[in-house]
Amino acid sequence: MKKELPKKNKTEKKTPLANKIDLMKELNEKRLSLHEIRFGMAGSKSKNVKEQKNIKKEIARIHTKLGMLNKE
Repeated sequence: MKKELPKKNKTEKKTPLANKIDLMKELNEKRLSLHEIRFGMAGSKSKNVKEQKNIKKEIARIHTKLGMLNKE
């Protein structure tokens, strides 16, 4: 009986530089959305504090990933 070999993943691996660029783009998008939420709330009484909190956490996670990439 022949042993089947696992199929290779056809997706290309990203280089650390490409990954870093993607993270920087995502970071800028998150910062922009946080900015829009903050200044959009200034005129209204309803506050979506949970959304702000989640975006801040995502920004912190991206900063952590970028820091790990810089150490490599």
